[in-house]
Amino acid sequence: MVFQSEYADVPPVDLPIHEAVLARSTAEYGDRTALIDAVDGSSLSYAELAAFTRGLAAGFADAGVRPGDVLALHSPNSLVWPAVFYAATMAGAVVTPVHPLATADDVARQLRDADARWVVTVAGLLDTVRTAAERTGGVREVFVCDEADGHRSVRDLRRSTAPVPHPVVDPATDVAVLPYSSGTTASPKGVMLTHRNIATNLAQLHPVAPSGPGDRVLAVLPFFHIYGLTALMNAPLRAGATVIVLPRFELEQFLAAIETHRVNAVYVAPPIVLALAKHPVVDAYDLSSVEHLVSAAAPLDAGLSALCARRLGLPSVRQAYGMTELSPGTHVVPRDAREVPPGTVGKLLPGTEMRIVALDGGGDGNGTGGGDGTEGGRDLAVDEEGEILIRGPQVMKGYLGRAGETDALIDADGWLHTGDVGRVDADGWLHVVDRVKELIKYKGHQVAPADLEAALLTHPGVVDAAVIGVPDGEGNEIPKAFVVARRGSGLSAAEVLEYVAERVAAYKKVRRVEFVGVVPRATSGKILRRQLRDRERERERRS
Repeated sequence: MVFQSEYADVPPVDLPIHEAVLARSTAEYGDRTALIDAVDGSSLSYAELAAFTRGLAAGFADAGVRPGDVLALHSPNSLVWPAVFYAATMAGAVVTPVHPLATADDVARQLRDADARWVVTVAGLLDTVRTAAERTGGVREVFVCDEADGHRSVRDLRRSTAPVPHPVVDPATDVAVLPYSSGTTASPKGVMLTHRNIATNLAQLHPVAPSGPGDRVLAVLPFFHIYGLTALMNAPLRAGATVIVLPRFELEQFLAAIETHRVNAVYVAPPIVLALAKHPVVDAYDLSSVEHLVSAAAPLDAGLSALCARRLGLPSVRQAYGMTELSPGTHVVPRDAREVPPGTVGKLLPGTEMRIVALDGGGDGNGTGGGDGTEGGRDLAVDEEGEILIRGPQVMKGYLGRAGETDALIDADGWLHTGDVGRVDADGWLHVVDRVKELIKYKGHQVAPADLEAALLTHPGVVDAAVIGVPDGEGNEIPKAFVVARRGSGLSAAEVLEYVAERVAAYKKVRRVEFVGVVPRATSGKILRRQLRDRERERERRS
């Protein structure tokens, strides 16, 4: 069956993203504070942000940035980051955000794949960018957000006396942003998101999770990630809210920012929920201003969610669901929802359709089936678990230069095969179980790593955990846990095995344990299980 949103459709937003975000908020809230730097206290009003954007767009155009050019934005969160993003799109460029901690090899790979001609970075990252640019040979100029000898600063470019550019933009087809997928299961790919994709997704989010000028949103997750770009930059700035900007997550700085700026809306990933739920330093700060805490980007255990909510005095920790290829949102727990089922990631956004298809129906769980409802998995009904398929205006244009991989993900009828396993309950709430590719097949049973990780995290001696499938030498795949133990806990592998065995079905039991110093995670909070699998394969090769 096809699941439909209970909300009225929203029309496509055919505006360039800078207009979709800034036009109304600047006109209605020009004197309001748009952005505050939580480190040094500097700020920009909506009128100042708009002026910065227009001036910098003129400066970019005068420097030679042309419609269709790709500009790489390689910087931690700052007050300048949104201005650079909107100025680049105003000049007609495509922005490809780059992870600030990426190596020179990673940056070079992205610059080359995206065919980037321009880079905006910060002085502290110049060595990495210079090395990457030399390896590609296609970068015309590197600008900086701050100051650096030999490089023009965007702060100076914005004072350009050149005319503000007004290129012709087709929101339906022209790409606005080119983020790179996380690469947790494959090599990173450029995700082509059009102006219509991301502007319409903002309109889809608003009826379910409205933001307004009274909100004070803490931007601690990186803007370069699609979650941060949408939830912490585009959505609040579209609504006239105030965004409190942090360059990175440091727990005490994060908590102090909430207390000092009376932040009421906090968007995080599961590792931050874990810290809020269990770290003793949280009690030293006044977090009473927080009204809305939203977790996304990776599965959040229901028990951990409840623990965090109780500690902060909230009805619940709300969740949302999506992926880079979906601009990114498809589901969110409504802001005014009460009696939310534990663990749900929310309800379908307006104008979004969903199917749940069987994992054993002839497809490989990676989008290679057809779109007729039979090939690639039979359609399932309420409370049946299968792969989540999505169709709607937020579905990406495709992967840059990878038509085959695009066709493998999006079928002929426009259904995007997410690779996630989930079920829909009778009231329309989506519950995500795990990734198709990360399911462990133990003696014919499918074991979800997220289930075992959730059980592990309830142990008071476990700080963090990840689970993957490993071969047992007898042709079976068995669950292995990588556990970060709390210092001084004296936790043993036998205790871990027994603890989980008491809480899950026999076939789901963890059968091996390795204690590690840290669980590898992407900036979004997703566990990088591929790294753990690669480590295991290398260990097997050497043995």
